[in-house]
Amino acid sequence: MRKIDPVRFQVATQGTSREINRQIVLNLVRANQPISRADLARTMGVRRGSVSLIVSDLLLSGLIVEGATGKTVRGRKPTFLYIDSRRRTVVAVDVRASQTYLMPADLLGKPLSGVVGFPTVRDPKALAAALGVRIRALLADHGGLAACEGVGVAIPGMIEHSTMRVLHAPTLGWRNVDVHDLLASAIGLPVQIENSGRACALAQLWAMHGGTSTSAGDFVFVSVSDGLGLGVIVRGELLRGRHNVAGEFGHVPLTMDGPRCSCGALGCWEAYVSNRATLARYFGRPAESDEPVPADERTFTVEDLISRARRGDAKARAAIQATGRYLGAGLVSVVNVFDPTRVYVGGEITAAWDLIEGDVRAAFAERALTPAAAATEIRPVAASEYPRLQGAAALVTAPAFAAPVVA
Repeated sequence: MRKIDPVRFQVATQGTSREINRQIVLNLVRANQPISRADLARTMGVRRGSVSLIVSDLLLSGLIVEGATGKTVRGRKPTFLYIDSRRRTVVAVDVRASQTYLMPADLLGKPLSGVVGFPTVRDPKALAAALGVRIRALLADHGGLAACEGVGVAIPGMIEHSTMRVLHAPTLGWRNVDVHDLLASAIGLPVQIENSGRACALAQLWAMHGGTSTSAGDFVFVSVSDGLGLGVIVRGELLRGRHNVAGEFGHVPLTMDGPRCSCGALGCWEAYVSNRATLARYFGRPAESDEPVPADERTFTVEDLISRARRGDAKARAAIQATGRYLGAGLVSVVNVFDPTRVYVGGEITAAWDLIEGDVRAAFAERALTPAAAATEIRPVAASEYPRLQGAAALVTAPAFAAPVVA
């Protein structure tokens, strides 16, 4: 149960119930559109007149719109309601150590066109400038800057929630970087920044039942890419911690003397399962090294490695199966700590899930504390679903649908 803080609290007013009901209607439209006023009233168990007042307010604010009329045997034909996403866009940005990806989306997070990418520029000022140019070009085909509600950015690092300053992004080599202000100045739009793993968890939360239900229980999202990010959802809320670094399991050591991680420590979970770690294992070299990477390896990807494994390359298969074992060994610690209903795994390695699932499960079961923990569902999320970009879009779109905070 949630305790009321006797020092910091918000007193319920006459408008509190209206605000809550307004958000309920908005989310019901989002989850069930097209939906009529009569259906809303039946779903909420209230009189149609009460719903009509809320709908009128949402129509006036431009959050919903009336569409087609339905059929009826007698009486007035119902007019269906929709979230108004026709002329309003957001831009999602996924910054990785190797590549940066952009995707325009509507207010429901639905992609408006294909994903575009370019090699990541490590200098924050140069990256902000490059993103500004590309975002403006992208929006030129989707209503321009005036139609854009904002830009959401997923970054592989620890983010100070109040200022959105990047405190530490090991794979990018960033410390205390105010990329938020740099990007906002370069684009001229509101910018929201979040850790990549938490962005993925946010995307998954809003994908379930229109984002209005926690019936699926608590869950964890593990994003495997150039690094490893993790987001935790507890009772329908994103777990942040006091300093917004909760869930940084990627830098919890599997061993004390393992390979060097991007953070500088030895034996971190990330140093065993990231894309860079998997490729380094295949080529027989350290993932983190001062030695230059050979030219023929620079453009070689995990997708290329999986392709080789499927063609019978035993070394490639061994490399990705080792990643599966290390993935399972780390996941069990997450489950033993949080006891979630489900674990989602995203990233390019999921394209080889049929090749590594047995290894993941075996390593997982070996260290699970109870039979129930060992049976925790582990579900892959294909890279083609773009969970990091979907999460970046949700940073901008989700607040309009969030429940009001009542102490």
